Amino acid sequence: MKPTLLVMAAGIGSRYGGLKQMDTFGPSGEYLIEYAIYDAIQAGFGKVVFIIRHWFEQDFKDLITSRFQHKIDVDFAFQEMEIVPEGVVIHEGRQKPWGTGHAIWIARNVVDGPFAVINADDFYGRKSYQIIGDFLRNCDGNGTGKNASLGFVLRNTLTPHGSCARGICDVTPEGFMKGVVEHTKVEMRGRGAVSIDETGKQTELTGDEVTSMNIWGFEPSLFKHLEVYFREFMATMTNPLKQEFYVTTEVDRILHEGLGTVKVLPTPETWFGVTYAADKPVVTQKLKELVEAGVYPKKLWD
Repeated sequence: MKPTLLVMAAGIGSRYGGLKQMDTFGPSGEYLIEYAIYDAIQAGFGKVVFIIRHWFEQDFKDLITSRFQHKIDVDFAFQEMEIVPEGVVIHEGRQKPWGTGHAIWIARNVVDGPFAVINADDFYGRKSYQIIGDFLRNCDGNGTGKNASLGFVLRNTLTPHGSCARGICDVTPEGFMKGVVEHTKVEMRGRGAVSIDETGKQTELTGDEVTSMNIWGFEPSLFKHLEVYFREFMATMTNPLKQEFYVTTEVDRILHEGLGTVKVLPTPETWFGVTYAADKPVVTQKLKELVEAGVYPKKLWD
C-alpha cells in the first residue's frame, strides 16, 4: 500500500498576516505546498489529504489542488472547532480549532493506512519524503505503534523575524525518541536560542537540540490514542479560549505510557519555512535557486 500524505493547512496565519498556504512562492507562481506534493509523488505516496477550513475550501480547490489533482488522489478533512468526539462539551467563546493533535484526529475517516504528517508552510526537501515514505512502506500497520519523525537541528529551523513554536526532542543513542516537549515561543539568540514560557520564564537552548518540524510517520493506531487524550484535554484544560492540543505533547505521552515508539530519522535536506511575512523573500530565493539548479522544473506540473 502506498502511504498517504496528511497536510495540515487549516491555520489562519496570524503571525504571517494571512493564509500563507494560499500565497505564491515559486518562480512561476507556485504555492509552497505544491513542492511538497511534487516531492511526495516522486517518493511514492499514493494519496494526499488536506486538512483545511470550510470557509476557504473552494478557493483552495480552485487555486491549488486543481493544479495536481490529476497526478495523485486528493481528499479533504475539515478542521472546525465544533468537530469533537461525541459527548465532549465545547467551551463558549472559543474562536479557533484545537491545535495540531485535533487536526490529525479530524482525518481519521479518510486515512486508512500508514501516513505522513506535514505542515503546509514548511519545505522539507525530496529526500525527506523518500526517507519517511520508505519507513511507512515497511510498517506492518497492525497497531504496534511504530512511528517516526524527521529530526532537524534547532538553529537551522529558526527565523530572525520573531518567535516560533518548536518541538524539542530527547533522543537515545540508538536514534529513538525518549520524549518531545512543545516550546511555543522560541527565539534566536546568536547561534543558540531561548524558550519563553507563558509566565515569561526563559530557558536557554544551545541551538544543537534535535527538533521536530511536524514531519511525522504514523500508523493509524494513533487516531484512537488521540481521541482518548483529546477527551481528557477538553475535560481538564485550564485556558479554554487559547489552550491547544498539540500532537507533540500527545506523542510524548504515548512514549511515556509505552504505547508506541518513534524512530528519529536523519535527513540530509535543508529545512526552510514561512512564519512571518518577512520570511517570504528568503523562501522565494531558495526555491529560485533550487529551480536554477535543476532540482525542480521551472513550471512544476508541465
